Formats: sequence, structure tokens, C-alpha cells
Amino acid sequence: MRPVDKLVAGYVIFLTLLIVYRGALTDPATWMLFGLHALIGTALFLFAHVKPEMKIGGLVHDIFPLLLLPVLYGELGVLSLQLGIESTYARDAIVQRWEALIFGGQISYEWIRAAPSVFWSGLLHVAYLFYYPIIILGTVLLFVRGRRSSARSVLFSTMLAFMICYTIFALYPVAGPNYAFENPTGVVRDVWSARLVYWMLGSGSAFGTAFPSSHVAASVATTVALFHEWKKLAAIFLVPNILLVVGTVYLQMHYGIDAAVGLAIGIPAGIAGVRINRRAGATS
Repeated sequence: MRPVDKLVAGYVIFLTLLIVYRGALTDPATWMLFGLHALIGTALFLFAHVKPEMKIGGLVHDIFPLLLLPVLYGELGVLSLQLGIESTYARDAIVQRWEALIFGGQISYEWIRAAPSVFWSGLLHVAYLFYYPIIILGTVLLFVRGRRSSARSVLFSTMLAFMICYTIFALYPVAGPNYAFENPTGVVRDVWSARLVYWMLGSGSAFGTAFPSSHVAASVATTVALFHEWKKLAAIFLVPNILLVVGTVYLQMHYGIDAAVGLAIGIPAGIAGVRINRRAGATS
């Protein structure tokens, strides 16, 4: 099995055991999650037996982790709701106390109201959306260029950051300022990029996935890994990354501490992911 397969398998086993431990076995949603985990396990078993000459199977194997991300993200919302909305907001109150201690107040709520800017709102909402190209394009373009080992290193780094964040979400769901506070209003909310972001959040956001910011962690991990594998593309992603980190807080998507912990996860995940995948390639 590739490192990324072992990572996904370990996460799915952990989540299955966590669900059993919490005892929500009479909820139909729980059995849907068990079925989903069984399908993921079956896919990983089949991928372990894909031979090099099986081009389609190899391609599916390569992109499978990226296809899996929305599914794994969505089930976290189910787990958070099973624990109860009130308990999640209770954790928000704890994080808000951390926030006040570190930043002297609720920076995610106060910043955009103290310094409203149509320009910065529009630009930072675009940067927030740029998260998707960052975590996808680097890996895909490396595969297209035939640099499969580099692509797998970047993908493993991205997935490592996600799996760390998802594990924390499962253990300690936090709603985040987008839910805990009323949303910003006025011109900063009316720009087209803001409307698009809020539409996407309304369509596919999972409740309880705020702490830490997986947007920050995964995009930073991807970019750090790309600096090892494709410096020119990493340089292109650098400014959007900086804007994304700032934007998650300014736009009230995450607490300041969410972004800080996301950075603390993303940087080492980007470095470790490349090293682990290269070592696995050298010994396989």
C-alpha cells in the first residue's frame, strides 16, 4: 500500500472505532457511515492489487484520495450533529475564550466591522475560493506532466494535513464564527465573490469543522510540498496562500486561532509528507 492509502485506512479505522465508542448505533446515519467505510476499505484493498499495466485502475488509484475528500468531510457534519448542536457551541465558547486571551478580543468578529473594505472583501473572498485550485491543481498538473512520484508526494502532504484536521474535527467539533456570530452585512457582503462563497457554504459546509482551519492547513501543506517538487507553481500559489490565511479570519470564516493552528499543521505536514513519500518510494 502507498503511504496515502495507509493514511486513509488508518483514519477510516479510527473514525469507525470512534463511532462505536460513542454508541450511536441505533441512528440510521451511523450504519450509512459504516457502509461508506466498508466501501472505502474495499477500494483500498483493490488498489493494492492494481498492476502497473492497468492504466485506468492506476489513474483511479492516483486521484482516489482527492475524490474521497468531499465524502470524508461530509460525514464529519453528521458526527457533529449526533453529538448535539449545543455541545458544539459550548466548544465555541471555549475557543472564544482562547481567542480573547491570545488576540485580546474576537478578531474574527471585530476585524471586518472595524475596517470594512469592499476591495479587501472582494479580493479575500476570491482567495478563499482559490483554496480549491491550490489543493487540486498541483497534484493533477504533476500527474499530467508525468511526474507521478512528485504528484504523490504533494498529494500525500495534502491528505496528511486534511486527516490531522479531520481527526480533530471528529474529536472536538467547533462550529466557528460563521455560525456562532451573525454574518457581516452591507457592502462587504454584497460583492460577487462574497455571494459566491456564502452560496457554496450554504450548499456544502459541514457543521463542526472550524477548529483548526483545514483550508489553511491543506493549502499551506500543498504549497510547502510544491516548493520541494515544483518551485515555480509553489511561487504562484504563495500570495493566494497568504491572502487565504488572512481572509479566513477577516471574512469571519474562522477564529484567529483556527488559522494559527492550521498553519502549525500545514507547514510540518508539507515537509513530512514529501519526506515520507520519498522514503517509501526509495524502499519499495
